[in-house]
Amino acid sequence: MEKFDVIIIGSGPGGYVAAIRAGQLGLKTAMVEKDKDLGGTCLNVGCIPSKALLTSSDHFIFAKKEAEKHGIVVGSVDVDLNKMQQRKEKVVKTLTGGVRALMKTNKVTTFEGFGTITAPGKVSVKSSDPAVAGQEIETKNIIIATGSAPIELPFAKFDGKTIVSSTEALTFTEPPREFLVIGAGAIGLELGSVWARLGSKVTILEFLPRIAVGFDLELSNLLQRSLTGQGITFHLETKVSAIKIDNGRVTATATKGNEELKFDADKVLVSVGRKPFSEGLGAEKVGVEFDEKKRIKVDEHFKTNVDGIYAIGDVIAGPMLAHKAEDEGIACVERIAGKDGHINYDAIAGIIYTNPELAGVGLTEDQAKEKGIDYRVGRFPFRANARAIVNDDLDGIVKFVADAKTDRILGAHILQHAASELIAEAVSVIDFGGSSEDLARTCHSHPTLSEAVKEAAMNVEKRALHILNR
Repeated sequence: MEKFDVIIIGSGPGGYVAAIRAGQLGLKTAMVEKDKDLGGTCLNVGCIPSKALLTSSDHFIFAKKEAEKHGIVVGSVDVDLNKMQQRKEKVVKTLTGGVRALMKTNKVTTFEGFGTITAPGKVSVKSSDPAVAGQEIETKNIIIATGSAPIELPFAKFDGKTIVSSTEALTFTEPPREFLVIGAGAIGLELGSVWARLGSKVTILEFLPRIAVGFDLELSNLLQRSLTGQGITFHLETKVSAIKIDNGRVTATATKGNEELKFDADKVLVSVGRKPFSEGLGAEKVGVEFDEKKRIKVDEHFKTNVDGIYAIGDVIAGPMLAHKAEDEGIACVERIAGKDGHINYDAIAGIIYTNPELAGVGLTEDQAKEKGIDYRVGRFPFRANARAIVNDDLDGIVKFVADAKTDRILGAHILQHAASELIAEAVSVIDFGGSSEDLARTCHSHPTLSEAVKEAAMNVEKRALHILNR
């Protein structure tokens, strides 16, 4: 039986980053992955392929509707979806291949097969190839990093063709003529955007009275207005109760107040959230405790109640975000190695990669109110930013929520094409416990979109330069 210092089950962002860090620290490390390709959901059927399609479809809209404003005459514009999908697959293959190379570089042994914990310190690897016998490997420490899976509705089981999850919605060979999306979170909004850009008539149904729950309400409403302008139809406070398929067409029955509504479509994407992939791993059989949502219970150092077994990422409490899992993987391994791994959960940004993008970190204005915090708000619109005007990309604002007494930044929220990049500065300041004045007095290059971040921070004290301070 081969013995290791650490065995990591799952090769997603949390798992493979943990493996790299373990290798760097000199720990003899193994990683067990049930799929042929490394990288987990994020690299193979999630973050990366969706962003590839978002980028390609955004380029198409620019060429079709915006290029002429810049004096670029391109004539008739069309989409070769097959080529677009091929490019997406090439991106995925490049990155998953890169992960495999990093495993070799950091001397991580990889096992292809389904990993099951048979006892503390022991993992059985059952190969997907029936011709290959299973094997058992031994370790001092096990890290569960198996991620999450899409949630099905009881009346809308995934069939992979008409009722689809995000996985299948990334692989359509032609845009659905009518595309119905259930759920207005990040996945629904992003994939709805992709297919709306490529010609589908997209309708999004949401049970709650708003889209993008968890993000700042003011900016979420602005995002909805922008996406509506791009052709997406929203029905909020709408509860889907049944879905029927007839001759390849789907009909969804829903209620809004006392009104019953019917929606017809070619395909329906169910994007109502994800659930931890935590069952069937043997963890429950060796006594690992779970919460009511089937998440694995861990302490502040990612230790379960069973000695030598840890868990990170989507299988534990907290936002289901790749970058959260990565940082947990690093911190967990560093703790195992006797170092001081740490994560500031108040400084983890969430992002929706539509156009404009929506990004947020820390407290929203409503959350500050609920906590009874005396706060101040600073805002700055991109239509007053020189670089945004040059880019002809005026949608969106930057918004800060700061403690009224200490000026410490409690939250930052950005709606803009480049929000996913711009939010990092605010994350850094929050992580270091900085104030709006700290950010406002930091020199920002001109002309850049980041100047809007500075001016929003200045507006907390009502001293922004390029707007009327109110």
